[in-house]
Amino acid sequence: MTEVVFSCPEDAETAFYKAFETADLAAMMRVWLDADYVECIHPMSHRLMGITAIRDSWRDIFKNNTDIEFETVETRRIKHRDIAIHVVNENLLLKGKQRAQILSTNIYEKTATGWHMILHHASPAPQQVEPARPHTFH
Repeated sequence: MTEVVFSCPEDAETAFYKAFETADLAAMMRVWLDADYVECIHPMSHRLMGITAIRDSWRDIFKNNTDIEFETVETRRIKHRDIAIHVVNENLLLKGKQRAQILSTNIYEKTATGWHMILHHASPAPQQVEPARPHTFH
Protein backbone atom coordinates (compact mmCIF):
# COMPACT_ATOMS: atom_id res chain seq x y z
CA MET A 1 0.00 0.00 0.00
CA THR A 2 1.28 3.47 -0.90
CA GLU A 3 1.47 5.97 1.94
CA VAL A 4 -0.44 9.22 1.44
CA VAL A 5 1.93 12.12 1.97
CA PHE A 6 -0.46 15.10 1.95
CA SER A 7 -4.15 14.47 2.61
CA CYS A 8 -5.24 17.91 1.40
CA PRO A 9 -3.76 20.70 -0.74
CA GLU A 10 -3.43 22.94 2.33
CA ASP A 11 -1.08 20.38 3.93
CA ALA A 12 1.03 20.33 0.77
CA GLU A 13 1.16 24.13 0.74
CA THR A 14 2.20 24.31 4.39
CA ALA A 15 4.98 21.80 3.67
CA PHE A 16 6.06 23.82 0.61
CA TYR A 17 6.58 27.04 2.59
CA LYS A 18 8.21 25.20 5.51
CA ALA A 19 10.66 23.48 3.13
CA PHE A 20 11.40 26.87 1.55
CA GLU A 21 12.04 28.54 4.93
CA THR A 22 14.28 25.71 6.14
CA ALA A 23 16.06 25.24 2.77
CA ASP A 24 15.23 21.52 2.94
CA LEU A 25 15.55 20.13 -0.59
CA ALA A 26 14.26 16.64 0.30
CA ALA A 27 11.17 18.11 1.96
CA MET A 28 10.62 20.45 -0.99
CA MET A 29 10.74 17.61 -3.47
CA ARG A 30 8.22 15.56 -1.44
CA VAL A 31 5.76 18.40 -2.12
CA TRP A 32 6.26 18.23 -5.90
CA LEU A 33 4.68 15.53 -8.02
CA ASP A 34 7.40 13.45 -9.67
CA ALA A 35 6.17 14.01 -13.24
CA ASP A 36 7.46 15.44 -16.49
CA TYR A 37 4.58 17.94 -16.79
CA VAL A 38 5.30 19.89 -13.59
CA GLU A 39 6.38 23.52 -14.06
CA CYS A 40 7.89 26.30 -11.97
CA ILE A 41 8.50 29.98 -12.64
CA HIS A 42 10.49 31.76 -9.96
CA PRO A 43 10.21 35.59 -9.73
CA MET A 44 11.96 37.30 -12.65
CA SER A 45 13.12 33.95 -13.99
CA HIS A 46 12.45 31.67 -16.92
CA ARG A 47 10.03 28.75 -17.16
CA LEU A 48 11.27 25.44 -15.73
CA MET A 49 9.66 22.26 -17.05
CA GLY A 50 10.06 18.81 -15.53
CA ILE A 51 11.01 17.58 -12.11
CA THR A 52 14.78 17.52 -12.79
CA ALA A 53 14.93 21.21 -13.76
CA ILE A 54 12.75 22.11 -10.78
CA ARG A 55 14.91 20.11 -8.34
CA ASP A 56 18.07 21.76 -9.71
CA SER A 57 16.54 25.24 -9.33
CA TRP A 58 15.58 24.64 -5.69
CA ARG A 59 19.05 23.25 -4.98
CA ASP A 60 20.56 26.49 -6.34
CA ILE A 61 18.10 28.68 -4.43
CA PHE A 62 18.77 26.89 -1.15
CA LYS A 63 22.53 27.06 -1.68
CA ASN A 64 22.43 30.83 -2.23
CA ASN A 65 19.50 32.07 -0.15
CA THR A 66 19.11 31.27 3.49
CA ASP A 67 17.20 32.92 6.29
CA ILE A 68 13.88 33.47 4.50
CA GLU A 69 10.59 33.74 6.36
CA PHE A 70 7.15 33.68 4.75
CA GLU A 71 3.83 35.10 5.76
CA THR A 72 1.04 34.17 3.37
CA VAL A 73 -2.01 36.41 3.29
CA GLU A 74 -5.20 36.66 1.28
CA THR A 75 -4.97 33.16 -0.16
CA ARG A 76 -7.73 32.34 -2.60
CA ARG A 77 -8.43 28.62 -2.89
CA ILE A 78 -10.27 26.93 -5.72
CA LYS A 79 -10.74 23.18 -5.70
CA HIS A 80 -12.35 21.07 -8.41
CA ARG A 81 -12.14 17.30 -8.38
CA ASP A 82 -8.44 16.40 -8.35
CA ILE A 83 -7.02 19.91 -8.90
CA ALA A 84 -6.60 22.74 -6.39
CA ILE A 85 -5.47 26.26 -7.27
CA HIS A 86 -4.14 28.60 -4.58
CA VAL A 87 -3.46 32.23 -5.41
CA VAL A 88 -1.28 33.57 -2.62
CA ASN A 89 0.09 36.94 -1.56
CA GLU A 90 3.46 36.18 0.00
CA ASN A 91 5.24 38.58 2.32
CA LEU A 92 8.90 37.61 2.54
CA LEU A 93 11.37 38.67 5.16
CA LEU A 94 14.87 38.16 3.80
CA LYS A 95 17.83 37.91 6.13
CA GLY A 96 15.74 39.35 8.96
CA LYS A 97 15.22 42.79 7.43
CA GLN A 98 14.54 43.17 3.70
CA ARG A 99 10.90 42.71 2.80
CA ALA A 100 9.47 41.61 -0.53
CA GLN A 101 5.94 40.99 -1.73
CA ILE A 102 5.35 38.17 -4.17
CA LEU A 103 2.17 37.01 -5.90
CA SER A 104 2.11 33.26 -6.43
CA THR A 105 -0.11 30.70 -8.03
CA ASN A 106 0.31 27.20 -6.64
CA ILE A 107 -1.52 24.33 -8.33
CA TYR A 108 -1.88 20.91 -6.70
CA GLU A 109 -3.04 17.59 -8.10
CA LYS A 110 -4.53 14.72 -6.12
CA THR A 111 -2.81 11.39 -6.79
CA ALA A 112 -2.71 7.97 -5.16
CA THR A 113 -0.09 9.36 -2.75
CA GLY A 114 -2.09 12.47 -1.87
CA TRP A 115 -1.90 16.08 -3.03
CA HIS A 116 1.26 17.31 -4.75
CA MET A 117 2.35 20.55 -6.36
CA ILE A 118 2.35 20.59 -10.15
CA LEU A 119 2.92 24.32 -10.71
CA HIS A 120 4.42 27.21 -8.76
CA HIS A 121 4.44 30.57 -10.53
CA ALA A 122 5.73 33.55 -8.55
CA SER A 123 6.02 37.19 -9.61
CA PRO A 124 6.98 40.38 -7.81
CA ALA A 125 3.88 42.14 -6.55
CA PRO A 126 3.12 45.75 -7.42
CA GLN A 127 3.97 48.20 -4.65
CA GLN A 128 0.36 48.32 -3.47
CA VAL A 129 -1.42 44.97 -3.67
CA GLU A 130 -5.16 45.39 -3.99
CA PRO A 131 -7.29 42.86 -2.11
CA ALA A 132 -8.66 40.15 -4.35
CA ARG A 133 -12.28 40.66 -5.32
CA PRO A 134 -14.59 37.90 -6.51
CA HIS A 135 -15.70 38.28 -10.12
CA THR A 136 -19.28 37.84 -11.23
CA PHE A 137 -19.87 36.56 -14.74
CA HIS A 138 -23.10 37.42 -16.51
